[in-house]
Amino acid sequence: MNSAADTLVATGARTAGWARLGDFASLTKPRIVVMELITVAIAMQVASGGAWTPSAFWAAIIGAGLVAGSANALNMWIEQPYDAQMRRTRRRPLPAGRLAASEVMTFSAVTLVAGTVLLALFVNTATTVIGVACWLTYVALYTPMKRRTAWNTTVGAVSGALPILMGWTAGGGALDLTAWALVGVLFFWQYPHFMAIAWMYREDYIEVGYKMTTTVDPTGWHAGLQAVFGSIALWGVSILPAVSHEAVYVSIVSVLALVMLWPSIQFCRAPSDPAAKRLLRASLVYLPLWLVAFWMCW
Repeated sequence: MNSAADTLVATGARTAGWARLGDFASLTKPRIVVMELITVAIAMQVASGGAWTPSAFWAAIIGAGLVAGSANALNMWIEQPYDAQMRRTRRRPLPAGRLAASEVMTFSAVTLVAGTVLLALFVNTATTVIGVACWLTYVALYTPMKRRTAWNTTVGAVSGALPILMGWTAGGGALDLTAWALVGVLFFWQYPHFMAIAWMYREDYIEVGYKMTTTVDPTGWHAGLQAVFGSIALWGVSILPAVSHEAVYVSIVSVLALVMLWPSIQFCRAPSDPAAKRLLRASLVYLPLWLVAFWMCW
């Protein structure tokens, strides 16, 4: 009997341990971090021509992931009171009470230091500086701006675009036209992507007082315009470094541009939840296909 009871206790402890580990992992917003790391890896591969060392590659990936995870965790710590009020976020570890605020703060500090040290020691100074700039932009600018101005989307897009530049510099790439065009693609991609999300969750954002384009203008007209503008600009910056370089790449991204532009126009003409969902799906199709095209054609 004691043996069976001990087994149950041990099993329960292991289950609780895994659940707790999962809560810490969820602080990093893993789906977002994974997508960022894919952009880092591809940019590093292209910039280096595949001539990277395993230590530098993994230091760049792990370091960038830790810095991004730290920023997301601190974002959750700052937004805990508002997450508790929104349906889609109230089950996060902090508002649900599964983790303490002090634990999240410690986790954010440790991952930031560890990621920065990895980048500084095993990658290079440029990548480290860009990583810290990305962290500061997200935590110190974007997060508090969400309650003050709809311009937070633009600032957040800067933070979301910088990881690809980390990969580029980690691979030895120069801060040239191609580098900034890559940043431009990730920057403008976020406009149609986030306008779709902002429309779908506008009720939650209104509830907690977030100043999103869709809450400042509930008609959705300005959100639609920004989605269309972002889609058009996305095509322009994506072909900018390749006009005289790779005809196949230009053809592919021109087709992909239509994948983004058409649902953006539909959303702009008649904002609705179905239109926003179509636009969101289009953005999720666009980015991986563009990354593959960039990787294969360069």
